[in-house]
Amino acid sequence: MRRLAKLYFYYASMNAGKSSNLLQAAFNYGERDMRVSLWTAAIDDRPGFGAISSRIGLSSDAHRFDASTDIEGHVLREHGEEPLACVLVDEAQFLTRDQVWQLARLADKGGIPVLCYGLRTDFQGELFPGSAALLGIADSLVELKSVCKCGRKATMNLRVDEAGRAVKAGAQTEIGGNDRYVALCRKHFSEALGG
Repeated sequence: MRRLAKLYFYYASMNAGKSSNLLQAAFNYGERDMRVSLWTAAIDDRPGFGAISSRIGLSSDAHRFDASTDIEGHVLREHGEEPLACVLVDEAQFLTRDQVWQLARLADKGGIPVLCYGLRTDFQGELFPGSAALLGIADSLVELKSVCKCGRKATMNLRVDEAGRAVKAGAQTEIGGNDRYVALCRKHFSEALGG
C-alpha cells in the first residue's frame, strides 16, 4: 500500500521567507539521506538567478519549469531511478493549472508529498493562475507571514517604479525584488494605489 501523500501550498506576500522555508525543508530531508526534487520557474533570467535563492543567502540548484514542462513525467522518471521523498516547488504562482494537477497526481498516485511555495496575488490583488489552482485543490494551505511597514500582516504586493511610486497597470508578471515590490497590508496597499 502506498503512503498517503499530500499537495501543500505555502503562500505569502513578498519577503515572507517562502524560498528559505523551502530550502530548509530540502535540507531537513537531506540530513536524513532522503532525496528531493527541487523546481523553480524558468521565467527569472536575471544574472545570478540560476537556482532557488532566498534573500537571507540560502540557495540550491533546481530544475526549471515553464508552461510547457511535463513536471509529472520528469519527477516520475527521477523517482523510478531512485525514490524521492518529496517534491519542492518554488515560485508556484507561475505553474499552469495543468501542472498543478500533475503535482496533485504525484501526491495521489505516486505517493510523493509535494510542497509548493509562492505568491497568492499579483500587484493588482489578482490571483496568479498557479496560485488559484493550488488554492482550489491543495490538501493543505499554509499562509506564511510577512510584515507591513505599520506592523500589521502584509498580504499584498505593491509594484513600484524606479522612483518608488506605485504602479497601477501593466503585465501581471514583472521580475524584480525589493527594487520593484513592497509587501504591504491591504490598507496601505489601497492607499498607495489611491483607493
